[in-house]
Amino acid sequence: MSALNIAVAGASGRMGMMLIEAIGQSPDTVLSGALDIGADLAAQLSGARVLIDFTRPEGTLNHLAYCAEHGIAMVIGTTGFDDAGKAAIRAAAEKTAIVFAPNMSVGVNVTLKLLEMAAKSFNEGYDIEIIEAHHRHKVDAPSGTALQMGEVIADALGRDLKTCAVYGREGVTGARDPSTIGFATIRGGDIVGDHTVLFAGDGERIEISHKSSSRVTYAHGALRAARFLADKQSGLYDMQDVLNLKVL
Repeated sequence: MSALNIAVAGASGRMGMMLIEAIGQSPDTVLSGALDIGADLAAQLSGARVLIDFTRPEGTLNHLAYCAEHGIAMVIGTTGFDDAGKAAIRAAAEKTAIVFAPNMSVGVNVTLKLLEMAAKSFNEGYDIEIIEAHHRHKVDAPSGTALQMGEVIADALGRDLKTCAVYGREGVTGARDPSTIGFATIRGGDIVGDHTVLFAGDGERIEISHKSSSRVTYAHGALRAARFLADKQSGLYDMQDVLNLKVL
């Protein structure tokens, strides 16, 4: 089998450089292009089967339009999309294959499956809080991973996260509404990414946590996603599909 040609967006950033290193160390992948601000998309993507993009929403959407038009698959790890951006990704997936996940870590995605299972068991009598911490340079909050955790839990409970999420508390807030899912955000230092979901009941607390010490886990997960897309022509997938966790 020939090596998989992969291009990387945001090539000069921390995540981009780690992706390039991971591609170079993998015997079945080849770096075919590297995008940065002002790059010539046609030149850098001419030989790519898959583009891996961990940049900003505006840049990713620009790359998305080109990839959809030219049949280049995409692995999108960018976070912070609004509803219109997510709709654009869904539309593009009708023309090309896309894995869209706010966190590519294998460990995080196994954690999401554990949260789904836990939420179904703790559906009554437990208050749910999601605490996330990231480095001082992260520009969106809560993190895309924290929001995805909230969505998984809300879906398992038959709730709509848009109506039950609480993103901040200040002043006299009154007693906690048991139907809500709370979020707390921490920003500081060089924290790669910590996420904890707290199920707090009467007499016990259950915590499910994932802590990242290196972005290499995201790079390895993104390569797994790229390999998953190698034979796909269209469709929108997530890491649960890549890891075959939906059958559990």
